[in-house]
Amino acid sequence: MGVRDTLRLFWAVLRANPLTLAGFLMVAVLCGLAGIMAIDPWLLVRYGPIQTSSASYAPPSWAHPLGTDNIGLDIYSEVMRALPLDLGIALAIVGASVLIGGLLGLVAGYWDRPGTAGGASSIVILRTTDVFLAFPSLLLALAITISLGRGPWQAVLALMLTWWPYYVRLVRGEVLAVKHLPYIQAARAAGVSEGRIVLRHVVRNILEPIVVYLTMDIGTVLVVFSTIAFVADAIPYPSATPEWGSMLSYYQQILPIASYPWLVFGPGAAIFLTVLAFSLLGDGLRDVLDPRTRRALVRSRSRPLPEVPAEASPARPDDPEAKLSGEVPQPA
Repeated sequence: MGVRDTLRLFWAVLRANPLTLAGFLMVAVLCGLAGIMAIDPWLLVRYGPIQTSSASYAPPSWAHPLGTDNIGLDIYSEVMRALPLDLGIALAIVGASVLIGGLLGLVAGYWDRPGTAGGASSIVILRTTDVFLAFPSLLLALAITISLGRGPWQAVLALMLTWWPYYVRLVRGEVLAVKHLPYIQAARAAGVSEGRIVLRHVVRNILEPIVVYLTMDIGTVLVVFSTIAFVADAIPYPSATPEWGSMLSYYQQILPIASYPWLVFGPGAAIFLTVLAFSLLGDGLRDVLDPRTRRALVRSRSRPLPEVPAEASPARPDDPEAKLSGEVPQPA
């Protein structure tokens, strides 16, 4: 199947599942906006970092789509300026966790043979993973962040140190399910090297659940990082690099939210929409990557076959239901 056919099939599946299409478009828009804000933010915002306007506590208007705060900061500009940071941090944490946890899970799953160096390595990896999983990831990340000090990179490092064990368990379970299949045994019997078997047969057949899980995990990481910024005040606000969780923490502490609800609506809606976009995309990727579900979706949206009229399709003599109903003429 060529690239054009693959893209056509992918688009057919997206059209067959409206929620997947919505998630795909939302993620594409978010990534596009983050790229524009990273390259030239003045294309989307009118106010610079910590640049105040003449109006304080201004309600949403054409000049200020999300209103202003107590010192005149434009909430829309601050929310948009935080988009590349929050999205980039979530992608970096998930990418590092997949790389570290995936490699460790691959070793712990494929080379888990008792009495060998691989078996000993597997035991060490699994016991270390159990130690990290024994603590709630959010509390452990909060403790590490507070011990390292306030700052965005301290919070990122804390989440990277606590997030990789989940991928160890996921990858190891998938490898254990794949490595005993007949085609792996046939490749080993044919003299194919272990490294080639891992790369060409094992890794390629465990990518589907990993891609689905990491896509949905981006939203989870974003929520956890915003929670750390909200509770531990990891990124002081106002600052030149705003962050959604820090914005919520700042406005929740110093302002009467009931009187000015638009102050928390902007960063809260940004977190909600980003998490929703990646959740819809990850849930839809499960249908896109599964061949059976993909075929069922395409068939459900395809044009139904024309039905043959009853008079144009005479019953077969060997049809038992037709014989019982008397539709088949009996031989003379």
